[in-house]
Parts: sequence; structure tokens; C-alpha cells
Amino acid sequence: MLSSIRSLSLAAVFTLGSVLNAADNPFIGRWALTIPGGGAGWLGVEEKDGTLSSSILWGGGSVVPTASTKVDGDTLIVTRVSKTKKKDGSPGDTVTETISATRAGDVLNLVTSKAKEGGKAMGAPAEFTGKRIADLPAAPDLSKVKFGEPIPLLNGKDLTGWSLIKSADNGWSVVDGVLQNRVVKEKDKHFGNLRTDAEFEDFNLKTEVRTQEGSNSGIYLRGIYEVQVMESFGKQLDSHHMGALYSRITPSVAAEKPIGEWQTLDITLVDRHLTVILNGQTIIDNAPVLGCTGGALTSDEFKPGPIFLQGDHTNVDYRNMVLRPVVK
Repeated sequence: MLSSIRSLSLAAVFTLGSVLNAADNPFIGRWALTIPGGGAGWLGVEEKDGTLSSSILWGGGSVVPTASTKVDGDTLIVTRVSKTKKKDGSPGDTVTETISATRAGDVLNLVTSKAKEGGKAMGAPAEFTGKRIADLPAAPDLSKVKFGEPIPLLNGKDLTGWSLIKSADNGWSVVDGVLQNRVVKEKDKHFGNLRTDAEFEDFNLKTEVRTQEGSNSGIYLRGIYEVQVMESFGKQLDSHHMGALYSRITPSVAAEKPIGEWQTLDITLVDRHLTVILNGQTIIDNAPVLGCTGGALTSDEFKPGPIFLQGDHTNVDYRNMVLRPVVK
């Protein structure tokens, strides 16, 4: 997934308004956000050597550092700075977004407001909420995890068991046993993501994928975590390339095949830990997942969800998709 919003890259300026140790600061930790409009977001607040810093995910796109983080009394104040674009694509106004949060137990009550240079407000402030994310458990011993019977997710004939997410143009079809997505770049055409009707908890998922020219897709696990599917053969390691957990976990080795070749993905999600084997090479090894990724259906990591395939960007092919649920 490529973000439609480009953040202005700034040197982070971290300010601690009140002198607090990590143990005394109720905001330190990871927070699942439900942002204005109902989208999924995430906020991580850290303290190091007496200085606060934070990172944020706002709907789509990547997890990015904020411009500043401080505590003023009982309020956390986080700022983000971005640059608008004019119609001709040239840089526009610098916009500062200020997010203020107060805490009630494990719940954050937040307000966001935006202003242009000079302090001119942009729209009305918006309220939203967050919830503290429980600490990650220890990495599971995958040799002791029991998996159930295999569930084929693709029947090789049609889209039975799958539905479009929201109303959109449908680029998905089954041709010669292959689930393919074909996107037409035309005005007023908006192609959709495809999800399983069934929902799952922890599991192992195996599939084959074939990228097309410029492919940019993804496999969302439980509708929350995106394993990136991208035409990135020959490119350097990056958290946005093939097999990565989008913007969160960079593969340890580049194992992509060239464009047009079928590639295998073997993905295991257990106890918020992720393993990805791409073309027989382990590129993510039982690594902790810190929160949802851009485009998630929800920021709630503790509920079942679908497998969903990103189809709103470009062409891509899938086949032989089989899921084995974890047996408790």
C-alpha cells in the first residue's frame, strides 16, 4: 500500500512539558485509535532519557514519527506537520495538526485540530478515542502450535465466499483457476478490496501470488495486518516491499522473484507474532507485531477478522490459497 498523503519530513523536536519518569507517565505505551470518521489508527508513545517521542498511523499509509510530543498537566499533546499540494502539484501550505489526549483508565479521549501557517484554523476540531493495547506476550513456540484442517479459500471457479469491501468497481474475477485483479485507470473508476466472508483468529496461510508490472497489493490478516505484495524484485530491503509487514517489519532478506513468476507465501500469525516465508526463505521470523497497519478495517487486534486482498491500486494474481486455523 502506498500512502496517498505524504508527510513533511522534519527533524523531530521532542519536548517534555512535565518532568515525568516512564513509570509515572500514564501515556507511555501503544494505543489503538478510532480516528474521526471511524477509520483505524495507532499511536505509540515512548520515553528515553527523560524525553518523550511518539509515532502515529492515521488511517492509510505508514507509521510515521510525529513532530513533537509533550505532557502538559494531565494532557498529552502531539503535533504532526505536513505540506499540502496545489492543483498543479507544487507545494502548498504547511499544516500543523495538534492532537490533545486525556486519559480515563485504559481509554484516551482525543481532540484533533489543524491550522495553517500563521495559526489560521482549518475546519472544526474533531473528537475521537483510543484504547490501550495490552502488552505483547512472549513469542510462541511454533513447534507446539496445533493447526486445524486446511480450509481452501479459493475454489478456482468464481468468487464464492468473497465479497467486495464497500461499494466499488469490481476488478476481481477468476480466469483459468486464477483469482485476478484488473484495474482500469480512468476518471471516476474506484476499484475495491476483496474480503473473505468467513472470519478467523490465529492461523497459517499459504498462497501463491504473481505480480504484474507495477503491482502494489497486500494480504490483510484478520483485516488488521497487511503483508505487502509488491513488484520489488532487485530493490533494496524496505518495510514497504514484498513480504514485509507494511511499514512495520522489514524483511531480513530479499527473496522476491522477477515479475510474472509465481511466488509462494507461507504466513503464520500466532499471539500477535508474525512469520513470513517467501519462496522458501524465512524473511520475518516470529516477530512481534506492534499494531495495525495502514488501511486496516479496525484497530482492534483482539477480534476475529477476514482475509482481505487489496485491489484498489493495481493488477495482481492469486491462486491456491489455503488457511489452517490454530486449534486452542
